[in-house]
Amino acid sequence: MMEETAVRQAMIFAAGLGTRLKPLTDTMPKALVSIGGEPLIKHVILRLKEAGFQRIVVNVHHFAQQIIDYLEENDHFGLDIRISDETEQLLETGGGIKKARELFDPHSPILIHNVDILSNMDLTAFYDQAVTSETDALLLVSKRNTKRYLLFDEEKQLVGWTNLATGEVKSPHDWVRNDGSLQMLAFSGIHVFNPSLFPLMDQWPDRFPIIDFYLHACATYSITGFEAEHLHMIDVGKLDSLQQAEEFLVSENPY
Repeated sequence: MMEETAVRQAMIFAAGLGTRLKPLTDTMPKALVSIGGEPLIKHVILRLKEAGFQRIVVNVHHFAQQIIDYLEENDHFGLDIRISDETEQLLETGGGIKKARELFDPHSPILIHNVDILSNMDLTAFYDQAVTSETDALLLVSKRNTKRYLLFDEEKQLVGWTNLATGEVKSPHDWVRNDGSLQMLAFSGIHVFNPSLFPLMDQWPDRFPIIDFYLHACATYSITGFEAEHLHMIDVGKLDSLQQAEEFLVSENPY
């Protein structure tokens, strides 16, 4: 159960190689790719700052020093920004959270945000929903066309994952494969993680995806989906999405 807290903290995943954004990422990290004249990471940091977050952990790997220098040159945007160094090994999303454990306040939920996601989501409201609800993780999801979906029961509890293209299903529950009433919702790359889950990570390796972890944890913990109405988001992961991202910033004016 997430309890009311005075410290709002977040983590920005900025360690990825950004291979889909080549050749831009041949000389810079994805986090510093410019959208609307400013780096992606600045857009995410300002969104978080506007939402009241005071502490932000940023994980780094690809061209790590460029990100560190950029944050220092901008005085960390007046926030408590901490670096989780993954230069020796890229740890994926779950391993990245696990490695950064000591940089967080152990009593406060953590909003996790991919550096290449731009959205119109009210991050204050989303975080507050996680704080006041009896859940160990809250995942921002929506109805959109994709090949891979998270599966939820009628109470929005996570019970599995499926890939429609291959027919693959992952779940700790055998009955999920035969239940046609489950809700299929797409994950946004934004979620709130409760530090109560950290002890469960002790048995996991250094490197693992967070969705695999959630699919394991949902057997005994409350991993919940939050379906946002009118959610508009851009995954700035490919070169052909850069123009869409520019248009998004103009139309949504997120901050």
